[in-house]
Amino acid sequence: MRRLLTDAVRTLAPPSGDPHGPLPPLMLTLTVVTGLVDAVSYLGLGHVFVANMTGNVVFLGFALAGAPNLSALASVVAMTAFLLGALAGGRLGTRFSTHRGRLLKTATAAQTVLVAVTVAVTAATDGRVTTGVQYTLIVLLGLGMGLQNAVARRLGVPDLTTTVLTLTLTGLAADSTPAGGAAPRPGRRILSVLAMFLGAVIGAELLLHGHLVATLGLALLLLATTSVATHRLSATHAAWARLPS
Repeated sequence: MRRLLTDAVRTLAPPSGDPHGPLPPLMLTLTVVTGLVDAVSYLGLGHVFVANMTGNVVFLGFALAGAPNLSALASVVAMTAFLLGALAGGRLGTRFSTHRGRLLKTATAAQTVLVAVTVAVTAATDGRVTTGVQYTLIVLLGLGMGLQNAVARRLGVPDLTTTVLTLTLTGLAADSTPAGGAAPRPGRRILSVLAMFLGAVIGAELLLHGHLVATLGLALLLLATTSVATHRLSATHAAWARLPS
């Protein structure tokens, strides 16, 4: 238990000399954003994911088989937008190949703009999701989450992918002491799961009470805060800013 708590504290407040510097708490914030955004897409945009592409592939199969309340078109649009966002994230990773701080700052700034547009669109329709609004949000959020996923992959912070938890959960069990493993980073892994869970719970609570704009607004606030914080923290050429080899 002490090891778990120590690891969790070090993830939330990295000590001086941590090879990833301030990135872990920033990545946890983005994981909360993922929970919020997928709550919006699944509960508000017709049972589709914009961050969880495994779910979309499965939903597409279900929809093509004739399962009710699922849209093959929505899944295809979400996956296409996600891939385009990931492509943009890959290009950013190449452009900022020597500085992780600048990479994350630029990516979160771009995400902030994309989510700001979704807030404006939903505010203009007073939270009503017409077909046009539905696909506009799927495209914009899919682009943002594809970008986030690609950049998180390039940043290379262990157990903080911000969008995928399958391997994190697998690691918690497979690497645990009962399984004969060394149980590396248990606190970080649990925090990653809790961060997405928190975003999903808050997003669902807001959406089930008709607060679509507020849910997107909260995601916007977290992204903007992350972008500003990264801008301030990445002004130096600290060791953590170098991309892992």
